[in-house]
Amino acid sequence: MDQRRLSRLNMQRSTGAADDNMDSETRVKAHFAESIEVKEAAAVALPGRIAAAGHLMGQALQNDGKILSCGNGGSAGDAQHFSSELLNRFERERPGLPGIALTTDSSTLTSIANDYAYEDIFAKQVRALGRRGDVLLAISTSGNSENVNRAIAAAHERQMLVIALSGKDGGSMANLLDTNDVEIRVPAERTARIQEVHLVAIHCLCDLIDEHLFGG
Repeated sequence: MDQRRLSRLNMQRSTGAADDNMDSETRVKAHFAESIEVKEAAAVALPGRIAAAGHLMGQALQNDGKILSCGNGGSAGDAQHFSSELLNRFERERPGLPGIALTTDSSTLTSIANDYAYEDIFAKQVRALGRRGDVLLAISTSGNSENVNRAIAAAHERQMLVIALSGKDGGSMANLLDTNDVEIRVPAERTARIQEVHLVAIHCLCDLIDEHLFGG
């Protein structure tokens, strides 16, 4: 291959790489723009519901209750994130608070799934650990996670309140909630955007709990 042809080929490769980088940067900017748009819509629609949920959680903890949390996939990570903020700390020094993520004990999860059904992995734990005055934080971006929805039914059996983090049209979860429960439904269809707002909501709940229990 002569030198001029090699130079042209290298230039084409460089131009193609630049185009690819530009396309990638455009995609990244689009993610940020959509995330901001969804958060702005959520900032209008959700503060009242998040405030109500934070008040219920704070009251439950003040009355020696605890908060159980559950979800699948990324929502399982959110459940664990929330419980860690309670048990350890959020943004201020304070005593640990009783929060249990129902997603973490692999022996419990697999034994229930094996002996009964995967759909029961959270419900059986709620029936064993939950009691009147506790709160269940149920997380599902679609609202159609059967194991989360069965956990909601179990929580009601135990006379617990439910805080539901959902999205889209609320799914079947929305129809399971009682009048004293709180649904925080993100006004979005895309799972990634819903999960991003769920994380903001979780941090808001942690802040509201701390404020309720320990003041400014």
